[in-house]
Amino acid sequence: MNKDRREKKEWFAGFRTVEFTDEQLDITIPMFIMYPTSTPEKLGSIGPYQLNISRNAQLEEGVFPLVLLSHGTGGSPLVYRTIATYLARNGMVVGMIEHPFNNRNDNTLEGTVDNLSIRPKHISMGIDWFFNSKEFSKMLKPNSVSVIGHSMGGYTALAAAGGKPTSFPYESSDGKVHQINVTPDDRINSIVLLAPASVWFKEKGALKDINIPILMYVAEKDLFTPYFHAEIVLNGLPDRTKIQHKMIENAGHFSFLSPFPKEMTSDSFLPAQDPHGFNREDFHHHLNEEITEFLLKNNL
Repeated sequence: MNKDRREKKEWFAGFRTVEFTDEQLDITIPMFIMYPTSTPEKLGSIGPYQLNISRNAQLEEGVFPLVLLSHGTGGSPLVYRTIATYLARNGMVVGMIEHPFNNRNDNTLEGTVDNLSIRPKHISMGIDWFFNSKEFSKMLKPNSVSVIGHSMGGYTALAAAGGKPTSFPYESSDGKVHQINVTPDDRINSIVLLAPASVWFKEKGALKDINIPILMYVAEKDLFTPYFHAEIVLNGLPDRTKIQHKMIENAGHFSFLSPFPKEMTSDSFLPAQDPHGFNREDFHHHLNEEITEFLLKNNL
C-alpha cells in the first residue's frame, strides 16, 4: 500500500460518526468524519441524504492533512457533505462538528455571547479528539490542520485561528459589549472562508494575529453576509498577500451548501434556493477542486 498520499491520486471516502464531550458544559458533541480508505464505496443514507461512502471502513495507511468543517448558524454538517467526501477522496481527513445549541435541531444559543465563545472552543476540541485517537492519530500529518467555515462557521474559523471577536450589546443579558475570550489554536495553518460572517472582528486589530494562508469566497448576491463582511477580513489582516479572494457571480449565501435532492428544493426551503440562473451543481464541481488544490498546496 502506498504510504505517501501524493503517490495516489484518489481514494474512496470512508465515513464514521463519533462523539466527544465538553465536560464543562456537560454535553456530548457529535462529529461526522470523512477519510481516505481503499474500501470501495456503497450508496448509503446519512440523515436525509443519499451518497456514496464506505461506512466504518478501514483507515488508509499513510499520513494526511486534517480539515475541520464548521457549519453556519442553525445549520448542519451534512449540508457540506459533497465538499467533505471530495476532500476525503483526495487525501484529507475531514471532521464535521455539529455545533451545540446552534444547529438545525437546537438553535437556542443563536445570537448570544455564549455561542461566540464555544464555537471556536469546539473546533479545538475536535482537533484534540483526532490527535488523541489511537486510530486516527496514526494517519494525521503533524502541523497540518485547516478549518473550512461557512457563514457563522467563517466567524468560527477566524476566531479559532487567532481573531479577537467583540460581541454586540444585544448578545448579552447585561446589554453591554464584551471582548470574547477565545484561546487561539496555533495548530491551524490555513483556513477557507465561505461567505464568512465577520462583523465581530470590526474592531481595530481584531485580526492582526492571523498570519496564515486564507482562501475566501464571497457571493455576489448574498443577502445575509454581504460584501462588507469580506472587507472586514481584507482590511483587518496584517498581510493581504496571504489571502486569495474570490467573488462568485450571481451566487447567493446558500450557494455554498451541497446541492439538495430534488424533493428538498421547494420554494419554502430557503437553503436550497439560488439566484435565478445560478447552477449550484456546476459551481460545486469547481469549488471542490479549488478548495482541494488550496488545502493540499498549503499542507505539503
